[in-house]
Amino acid sequence: MISSNASYCFCTLALGHNYCNLALTLAQDLAQYAPSIQIVILTDRPQAFQHCPNVLAFEHHQQTLGCYHDKQFVLKRSIGLFEACVFVDADMRILAPIPADLVWQPGITAKIVWANIAKHCQNESEIGLLRKVSQKLGLKLEDISFVHECLFVVARDQGKELEFLDQWAKISAYLELWGLCRGEGNTIGLAAAKVGLTIRRDELEQICFFKDKLASSAAGPMAQAQRAQLLAHQKALEYPDRSLFVRVIGKLRKVIYYQVRLMGLRIASLKNIEFYYR
Repeated sequence: MISSNASYCFCTLALGHNYCNLALTLAQDLAQYAPSIQIVILTDRPQAFQHCPNVLAFEHHQQTLGCYHDKQFVLKRSIGLFEACVFVDADMRILAPIPADLVWQPGITAKIVWANIAKHCQNESEIGLLRKVSQKLGLKLEDISFVHECLFVVARDQGKELEFLDQWAKISAYLELWGLCRGEGNTIGLAAAKVGLTIRRDELEQICFFKDKLASSAAGPMAQAQRAQLLAHQKALEYPDRSLFVRVIGKLRKVIYYQVRLMGLRIASLKNIEFYYR
């Protein structure tokens, strides 16, 4: 077991100006409600966090096609520094003090875990792709858990956690290569099953948080006015008003960088033709 006396951290991914601002708010929440715990942030704007004493900011530029799977790099950096890390989405808020005596079991602990990916996913094309990669890994899709990626804990387990991240990289590359750039919760389940990393479902009631799509279940009863205020603040940071010119330039940059990353992925995948193309 792992106690919380500086042996674990929070961590998140903050790419782009908007998400840096969201992560700054998250860091301020943690400074208030978990002052002894640091948050590791991988970001393309590390200077934005230079005045946050509880933040360990590392420069990082998007590596995967959809950016969702860049969470693997956050975990890799964090688990290399701490015995356990609590991943939280940058757009989440912490609402209450976090106990100083938390204990994490080895492996993965998550608030939301669905036991059967095949039942969870309703998209037939996605199911087909997930089934194909699970077969390549020697796994049965119906035995794989889906882990909701907004809040989960990874704790060291005799090196299995590093094998898990290696498998995440391999599986996510396959899925992105064939057009599925989201749904990292599926990949977490597949990678954990491949290396035998335990997945536990826990309410994580010690962490009182707000997440827009999970607000009612995550933070318990919440006044409508408070929820509206949190949503308005998030929207203002995540979707600020921008000129048409800035929006067009932003979309062009995304298209160009996507094609560059796709080309790099295709080249890298040639090192393992059997897995990625047969």
